[in-house]
Amino acid sequence: MKFIKFLFVGILFGIVMAKSQALSWYRIQEMFRFQSFHMYGIIGTAVVIGVIGTALIKRFGWKDYQGNEIPFAPKEKSFWRYLLGGSIFGLGWALSGACPGPMVVNIGYGFVSFIAVVFFAVVGTYVYGLIQDKLPH
Repeated sequence: MKFIKFLFVGILFGIVMAKSQALSWYRIQEMFRFQSFHMYGIIGTAVVIGVIGTALIKRFGWKDYQGNEIPFAPKEKSFWRYLLGGSIFGLGWALSGACPGPMVVNIGYGFVSFIAVVFFAVVGTYVYGLIQDKLPH
């Protein structure tokens, strides 16, 4: 019962994703083909909100829902690891037609083929956990 607020936030997130068309495979393909600004506007809005939220957390020392301090790691100086990780993420996004948030929303919307996408995203996350210690972090 104490996690009901997270359920409502998840439902709200799903509604926003559906109404903004961020879960549309066609919108994502338009973005990767540079045919439409729609998705760039959504992503840009998310980045701006994230920057403002991070600044507020740092300025006012806000805590997480359990009352713990929210730590911020120092900036990494390795450009290549971000390029590689972003390329892998972008390739998965382009091939599946969805990033992690809309994948789950697409299942809720009735697109059952996304069950396979979510399954392999979980498998990929599990494999990363297994080999994490061997990767250059």
